[in-house]
Amino acid sequence: MRPRTRSVGLYYGYKATKAVEFYRPIMYLYFLSQGLDYTQIAVLEGVYNATTVLGEVPTGYVGDRIGRRNSLLVGTTVITATLVGIGLADSFPALTALYVCWSMGYNFRSGSDEAWLYDTLSDELGTDQFADVRGRGKAVALSVGVVGSVVGGYLGDVDLAYPFFVAAAITGLGVPVLLRMDEPASYDESGAAELGLGEALGVVRETLSRRNVRAFVVYYFVLFSAVMYLVFVYLQPVVETVAPQLGVPAGQVTPLLGWFYAAISLVSAGLSYKTGAIRRRVGIRRWFLVVPFAVGGALAALAVVPVLAIATFLLARGVAETTRSLASQYVNDRIETLGRATVLSALAMVSSLAVIPVQFGSGMLSDAASPIVALSVAGGALVAGSFAVLAWESPVSAATGRPTEAE
Repeated sequence: MRPRTRSVGLYYGYKATKAVEFYRPIMYLYFLSQGLDYTQIAVLEGVYNATTVLGEVPTGYVGDRIGRRNSLLVGTTVITATLVGIGLADSFPALTALYVCWSMGYNFRSGSDEAWLYDTLSDELGTDQFADVRGRGKAVALSVGVVGSVVGGYLGDVDLAYPFFVAAAITGLGVPVLLRMDEPASYDESGAAELGLGEALGVVRETLSRRNVRAFVVYYFVLFSAVMYLVFVYLQPVVETVAPQLGVPAGQVTPLLGWFYAAISLVSAGLSYKTGAIRRRVGIRRWFLVVPFAVGGALAALAVVPVLAIATFLLARGVAETTRSLASQYVNDRIETLGRATVLSALAMVSSLAVIPVQFGSGMLSDAASPIVALSVAGGALVAGSFAVLAWESPVSAATGRPTEAE
């Protein structure tokens, strides 16, 4: 069944305005061109995640109080303004301040996005459609990103600031789309608007203490997410290093990055569109027993064969969004409407807290050795850590209320 409702259509429209692919191909090249080194870039990412740690639960709580849609509106507006600021920034202190704003913007959207979708589907189509709709929504965003990546690469070849301005304009289009979205009835009926802070924290504490959630939090939100963040950070400098070894002229690397991100988006979009089918045919459990080891092993191998970086990045970034959608389905199936945005924000906070020391360590290792070495060490840590979690307890149990043979 392919869900077709007004709410789902608006959700797809909103996802199409998440214009991150315009600046992603050149983002860290832009920072390097501003005179930053890898340690300073790690500091920026650390500031971003520290802000996430401090702001996720409060903004998730605000999202539960003011409504999911209003929280998305605040976040989208802040992100739009921040992207303009980044394109105009010319110093490390300015970028640091903008990174705080950037994180707060995503804090308001984190949790509220998925909480709005899950509750809306609960009202209209059934929560078993969540993985399908979220996956297709991400496929829409990635399809736009295919064009955005190519355009961003060529714009960056002219001026590395231009992709940020274009991304700001497209992100701003999300505001009129969000204004047409309604709050789900289940949210209004849940009493979340009157949720007290102590009660909200109690919901988070109770959720994270569950046996079928706690190991998964470590497995995905700590280990896998931290390593994937490093893949995101170091893709550009590593490709810039490896591409000439594959015969790419130095002056063609920036446009090539745009095409490479487009290829990543195509692979990721195809997998994301089939997220629901993957959930039914492969199963969440099998997916999570294979993907972390495949990604970690491929990254670890870069220490021996650096030219595998292109294929490794295609694998890691290609499966990232499908993995996130399946993780979101798994967690959402195990929490209630009351406090949903707060719980999802708390999980994002856990992920950001875990990645901070990884970022600083990898930044120093990259400056001392190289980004390839940092990624290889991270890949080995992902494999070892995943084995450790599995030895502790199974991170993925059968779907609550809807067990399938595959899961």
